[in-house]
Amino acid sequence: MSTEDELARVVRDHAGRLAGALVSLLGDFSAAEDLVQDAVEIALKRWPVEGIPERPDAWLFTVAKRRGLDVLRRQQNYRLKLALLPPPEQSPPDDRLRLIFTCCHPALAREAQVALTLRVVCGLTTAQIAAAFLASESAVAQRITRAKRKITDAGIPYRIPRDDELPERLNEVLTVIYLLFNEGYLSSTAERAHSRDLVDDAEWLTALLHGLLPNEPEVAGLLALIRLHRARTAARFTPAGDLILLEDQDRTAWDHAAIADATALLTRTARRYHAPGPYQLQAAIAACHSEAPTWPETDWPQILVLYDMLLTLQPTSVAGLHRSIALSYVRGPAAALAELDEMAAGLQQYSLFHATRAQLLRDLDRLAEAHDADERAAELTANPAQLGLLNERLAR
Repeated sequence: MSTEDELARVVRDHAGRLAGALVSLLGDFSAAEDLVQDAVEIALKRWPVEGIPERPDAWLFTVAKRRGLDVLRRQQNYRLKLALLPPPEQSPPDDRLRLIFTCCHPALAREAQVALTLRVVCGLTTAQIAAAFLASESAVAQRITRAKRKITDAGIPYRIPRDDELPERLNEVLTVIYLLFNEGYLSSTAERAHSRDLVDDAEWLTALLHGLLPNEPEVAGLLALIRLHRARTAARFTPAGDLILLEDQDRTAWDHAAIADATALLTRTARRYHAPGPYQLQAAIAACHSEAPTWPETDWPQILVLYDMLLTLQPTSVAGLHRSIALSYVRGPAAALAELDEMAAGLQQYSLFHATRAQLLRDLDRLAEAHDADERAAELTANPAQLGLLNERLAR
């Protein structure tokens, strides 16, 4: 890991915890976030020169406190609170989880909940969040601004909800963690192909949530899903950073012990609850891929059944796109292309739609159309690994 990557990792790891601590102590979401952003900005300027301090959390806390006393010196209530704060020995392990639940309060619109959490808690940029939502940056920025204002104005409490409040917030919390994982698994930006740190954060938060809610099957399903994908990380990229498709990966490089553990968690959950939700179904699909000894031995009929079940619960265009890939191995590329084209209207700005369509067109020997589809896919992604794969296809 480069020094720059290490610096970014340390700053991100501690910024979320600092935000949680300041929200708890100040009772003001916007003020706390401003202090965290100021501290992070100073750290990113000074740490490359001075080195990462021995206690990054204490360093950031001290800077935030000093900045707060300076910026808020005319606001007596905040000044007194800040002046009395002792340096933290160690942030509680669930600070970020409390902050996620605060951001996912039902008083906020669902898309605003998720966007705000990804920005404040997880440190994603507005551009990354916009890519996850297939939305414009300006629209996402407005959602975040409105959500922060509402949290402050409504006095939304910073805490883990009571048991009777959890159901109405859990889906949004899981959505946030899932999107965080997706951004780490395959980045939407040009700076990097993927981020192991974001994937680690997603797994850590899900494991924490699973400890809090051990009887919630969808939490277990998301945890199994993340761990199944993580188990294949070592085989996903070439030494040069190019993307290796699942069918071409060296399966001996997969972490088969982790696959077995994640599959066992998924199996226990399925046997206990008998009502699989979207995350359990996605994990079951990942398990089918992970347990296949070779690509030709993949159980495509079972995967297609699982996608049909998923679409019943979650009828999204992206789920339909992935189902079309499974369909191509069961009923052939012509049937898959026909179904894929039926959902084209909602996926025109999604790179994977065009890349998938290109592959189906190639399978049908419609090479000129496949080339055009790959060109469009390349225009719609900034991820360097995806671009490398698409450019290789275009050069053939």
